[in-house]
Amino acid sequence: MKKPIETERLILREFLPSDAAGMFELDSNPNVHTYLGNKPITHIDESRAYIEFVQQQYKDFGTGRWAVILKETNEFLGWSGIKFITDEINNHKNFYEIGYRFIERHWGKGYATEAGKAFTAYAFNVMKVDALYAYADEGNENSRRILEKLGLQYVNSFEHEEEMTVWYEAKNPNI
Repeated sequence: MKKPIETERLILREFLPSDAAGMFELDSNPNVHTYLGNKPITHIDESRAYIEFVQQQYKDFGTGRWAVILKETNEFLGWSGIKFITDEINNHKNFYEIGYRFIERHWGKGYATEAGKAFTAYAFNVMKVDALYAYADEGNENSRRILEKLGLQYVNSFEHEEEMTVWYEAKNPNI
Protein backbone atom coordinates (compact mmCIF):
# COMPACT_ATOMS: atom_id res chain seq x y z
CA MET A 1 0.00 0.00 0.00
CA LYS A 2 1.31 3.43 -0.96
CA LYS A 3 1.79 6.18 1.59
CA PRO A 4 -1.28 8.47 1.85
CA ILE A 5 -1.10 12.05 0.58
CA GLU A 6 -2.20 14.82 2.93
CA THR A 7 -3.49 18.22 1.88
CA GLU A 8 -4.74 21.04 4.07
CA ARG A 9 -8.12 19.38 4.69
CA LEU A 10 -7.86 15.93 3.16
CA ILE A 11 -6.23 12.54 3.43
CA LEU A 12 -5.91 10.76 0.09
CA ARG A 13 -5.32 7.03 0.40
CA GLU A 14 -5.82 3.76 -1.42
CA PHE A 15 -9.26 2.19 -1.11
CA LEU A 16 -10.00 -0.21 1.74
CA PRO A 17 -12.85 -2.74 1.95
CA SER A 18 -14.32 -0.55 4.71
CA ASP A 19 -14.97 2.19 2.12
CA ALA A 20 -17.87 0.18 0.62
CA ALA A 21 -20.64 2.01 2.52
CA GLY A 22 -19.30 5.41 1.44
CA MET A 23 -18.92 4.20 -2.14
CA PHE A 24 -22.49 2.94 -2.11
CA GLU A 25 -23.76 6.29 -0.84
CA LEU A 26 -21.81 7.98 -3.63
CA ASP A 27 -22.71 5.75 -6.56
CA SER A 28 -26.33 4.99 -5.66
CA ASN A 29 -27.27 8.69 -5.89
CA PRO A 30 -28.92 9.48 -9.27
CA ASN A 31 -27.71 13.11 -9.05
CA VAL A 32 -24.10 11.91 -8.97
CA HIS A 33 -24.77 9.97 -12.17
CA THR A 34 -26.40 12.81 -14.13
CA TYR A 35 -23.31 13.13 -16.36
CA LEU A 36 -22.23 9.49 -16.05
CA GLY A 37 -24.87 7.76 -18.14
CA ASN A 38 -27.61 7.88 -15.47
CA LYS A 39 -26.84 4.39 -14.16
CA PRO A 40 -26.61 4.58 -10.36
CA ILE A 41 -25.83 1.33 -8.59
CA THR A 42 -28.50 -0.45 -6.57
CA HIS A 43 -26.63 -2.82 -4.22
CA ILE A 44 -23.62 -2.44 -1.93
CA ASP A 45 -22.05 -5.53 -3.53
CA GLU A 46 -21.45 -3.36 -6.61
CA SER A 47 -19.40 -1.00 -4.41
CA ARG A 48 -17.43 -3.89 -2.99
CA ALA A 49 -16.73 -5.18 -6.50
CA TYR A 50 -15.58 -1.71 -7.62
CA ILE A 51 -13.15 -1.47 -4.69
CA GLU A 52 -11.73 -4.90 -5.59
CA PHE A 53 -11.42 -3.77 -9.24
CA VAL A 54 -9.48 -0.64 -8.19
CA GLN A 55 -7.26 -2.66 -5.83
CA GLN A 56 -6.38 -4.88 -8.79
CA GLN A 57 -5.46 -1.74 -10.77
CA TYR A 58 -3.01 -0.82 -8.00
CA LYS A 59 -1.32 -4.19 -8.53
CA ASP A 60 -1.46 -4.10 -12.35
CA PHE A 61 -0.53 -0.46 -12.98
CA GLY A 62 0.78 0.95 -9.70
CA THR A 63 -1.98 3.55 -9.65
CA GLY A 64 -5.73 3.99 -9.48
CA ARG A 65 -8.48 5.96 -7.79
CA TRP A 66 -7.98 6.72 -4.10
CA ALA A 67 -10.43 7.43 -1.30
CA VAL A 68 -10.73 11.07 -0.23
CA ILE A 69 -11.14 11.41 3.54
CA LEU A 70 -11.89 14.60 5.47
CA LYS A 71 -9.10 14.99 8.06
CA GLU A 72 -11.31 16.73 10.61
CA THR A 73 -13.92 13.94 10.84
CA ASN A 74 -12.33 10.93 9.08
CA GLU A 75 -15.42 10.94 6.81
CA PHE A 76 -15.36 9.37 3.34
CA LEU A 77 -16.08 12.16 0.84
CA GLY A 78 -15.60 10.35 -2.46
CA TRP A 79 -12.64 9.51 -4.66
CA SER A 80 -10.00 11.09 -6.82
CA GLY A 81 -6.79 9.96 -8.42
CA ILE A 82 -4.83 8.85 -11.44
CA LYS A 83 -6.11 5.91 -13.46
CA PHE A 84 -4.20 4.14 -16.23
CA ILE A 85 -6.61 3.74 -19.16
CA THR A 86 -5.89 0.88 -21.56
CA ASP A 87 -8.99 1.34 -23.75
CA GLU A 88 -8.88 3.67 -26.74
CA ILE A 89 -10.68 6.94 -26.03
CA ASN A 90 -10.49 9.96 -28.34
CA ASN A 91 -7.62 8.34 -30.30
CA HIS A 92 -5.58 7.84 -27.10
CA LYS A 93 -4.67 4.49 -25.58
CA ASN A 94 -2.54 3.56 -22.54
CA PHE A 95 -2.69 6.97 -20.88
CA TYR A 96 -3.01 8.46 -17.41
CA GLU A 97 -6.33 10.09 -16.60
CA ILE A 98 -7.20 12.25 -13.60
CA GLY A 99 -10.69 11.96 -12.21
CA TYR A 100 -12.88 12.57 -9.18
CA ARG A 101 -16.35 11.85 -7.85
CA PHE A 102 -17.81 13.12 -4.58
CA ILE A 103 -20.87 12.47 -2.42
CA GLU A 104 -23.43 15.17 -3.28
CA ARG A 105 -23.49 16.86 0.14
CA HIS A 106 -19.77 17.58 -0.31
CA TRP A 107 -20.11 19.32 -3.67
CA GLY A 108 -19.08 22.96 -3.96
CA LYS A 109 -16.57 22.90 -1.09
CA GLY A 110 -13.40 22.75 -3.18
CA TYR A 111 -12.53 19.15 -2.30
CA ALA A 112 -12.26 17.99 -5.91
CA THR A 113 -9.88 20.85 -6.73
CA GLU A 114 -7.82 20.30 -3.57
CA ALA A 115 -7.49 16.55 -4.19
CA GLY A 116 -6.95 17.09 -7.92
CA LYS A 117 -4.07 19.51 -7.36
CA ALA A 118 -2.39 16.98 -5.07
CA PHE A 119 -2.82 14.19 -7.62
CA THR A 120 -1.62 16.37 -10.50
CA ALA A 121 1.55 17.14 -8.55
CA TYR A 122 1.90 13.45 -7.65
CA ALA A 123 1.53 12.36 -11.29
CA PHE A 124 4.09 14.86 -12.57
CA ASN A 125 6.61 14.83 -9.71
CA VAL A 126 6.45 11.29 -8.31
CA MET A 127 5.07 9.14 -11.14
CA LYS A 128 6.82 11.37 -13.71
CA VAL A 129 4.11 10.90 -16.35
CA ASP A 130 4.53 12.84 -19.61
CA ALA A 131 0.94 14.06 -19.62
CA LEU A 132 -2.36 13.83 -17.78
CA TYR A 133 -5.67 13.60 -19.58
CA ALA A 134 -9.30 13.91 -18.54
CA TYR A 135 -12.66 13.75 -20.19
CA ALA A 136 -16.11 14.82 -19.05
CA ASP A 137 -19.62 15.20 -20.35
CA GLU A 138 -19.72 18.34 -22.46
CA GLY A 139 -22.55 19.77 -20.32
CA ASN A 140 -20.82 19.21 -16.98
CA GLU A 141 -19.67 22.79 -16.43
CA ASN A 142 -18.61 22.17 -12.81
CA SER A 143 -16.28 19.33 -13.74
CA ARG A 144 -14.86 21.33 -16.63
CA ARG A 145 -14.09 24.26 -14.29
CA ILE A 146 -12.28 21.91 -11.91
CA LEU A 147 -10.15 20.50 -14.73
CA GLU A 148 -9.19 24.02 -15.77
CA LYS A 149 -8.29 24.91 -12.15
CA LEU A 150 -5.99 21.87 -12.20
CA GLY A 151 -4.16 23.30 -15.21
CA LEU A 152 -5.65 21.05 -17.88
CA GLN A 153 -6.49 22.63 -21.22
CA TYR A 154 -9.50 21.90 -23.41
CA VAL A 155 -8.42 20.07 -26.58
CA ASN A 156 -11.56 18.92 -28.39
CA SER A 157 -15.08 17.52 -28.21
CA PHE A 158 -15.92 13.99 -29.33
CA GLU A 159 -18.67 11.42 -29.00
CA HIS A 160 -18.12 8.79 -26.30
CA GLU A 161 -20.74 6.23 -25.29
CA GLU A 162 -23.38 8.18 -27.25
CA GLU A 163 -22.69 11.43 -25.35
CA MET A 164 -20.83 14.55 -26.40
CA THR A 165 -17.65 14.59 -24.35
CA VAL A 166 -14.82 17.09 -23.87
CA TRP A 167 -11.13 16.15 -23.76
CA TYR A 168 -8.56 17.95 -21.62
CA GLU A 169 -4.82 17.52 -21.24
CA ALA A 170 -1.83 18.86 -19.32
CA LYS A 171 1.77 18.19 -20.23
CA ASN A 172 4.30 17.58 -17.47
CA PRO A 173 6.11 20.92 -17.01
CA ASN A 174 9.19 19.09 -15.65
CA ILE A 175 9.84 17.06 -18.81
